[in-house]
Amino acid sequence: MAKNYFDLTGQTAIVTGSSGGLGVQMAKALANQGCNIVCLARRKEMVDQVADEIEKEFGVKAVGIKCDITDTANVDAAVDEVMERFGRIDILINNAGTGAVAPAEDVTDEQFSNEMEIDLFGSFKVARAVAKKAMIPAKYGRIINIASMYGMVGNKICGSAPYHAAKGGVVNLTRALAAEWGKYCITVNSICPGYFYTPLTQETLDSEFFQQNAKTMIPLERYGNEGELDSTAIFLASPASTYVTGAVVPVDGGYTCM
Repeated sequence: MAKNYFDLTGQTAIVTGSSGGLGVQMAKALANQGCNIVCLARRKEMVDQVADEIEKEFGVKAVGIKCDITDTANVDAAVDEVMERFGRIDILINNAGTGAVAPAEDVTDEQFSNEMEIDLFGSFKVARAVAKKAMIPAKYGRIINIASMYGMVGNKICGSAPYHAAKGGVVNLTRALAAEWGKYCITVNSICPGYFYTPLTQETLDSEFFQQNAKTMIPLERYGNEGELDSTAIFLASPASTYVTGAVVPVDGGYTCM
């Protein structure tokens, strides 16, 4: 009998930063595999809209919860609400983030601190709450941290030292949590996307400068398209990835291989 290695029917996933862009795409990818979805972001009306779209399109349960991942009490309350509604959290995709852009010599303390607070500390706060309240008691979990290819390398075209530092922290936080929580059958992995089109990146990526850079720096000579991150997220979220933990997976068209 054929086996669907990526079936997530009956499981529950939290996707942070799922009010738009890649977060929505990954949430819908998991829903397509039968997973119930919790959309977490600061804009309540937007996560409600995404959750409504997911329920209608995929026939799974989906809810939107307003949550500021930099606020520990807010994170704990959100996780408690998910447990009350669903009784389980099987998958966490830590996708919420920001991106400070400025020459390193002009970066302010506030910019650097804000980047760390959201991208790194925020990811840890959500992972900590989900692990403690849901995954460790269940002795099962899949945590996927969305880092960046910029968490693995530097760059010369766009000054963003705080972003590099925070995403590099996410990469090694992934390894640390994988090492600690493996005994609970929780896997923790990181995806490092390259340049992907989102509403926030469209204008920049379509500029002549970035188009030329793509042909020079990316072996596939193009940006990532909608849906090309989904299969990696599904694999790492599924029972098929049982023996994969602490991994850092670039989905970048080959940018980091050179």
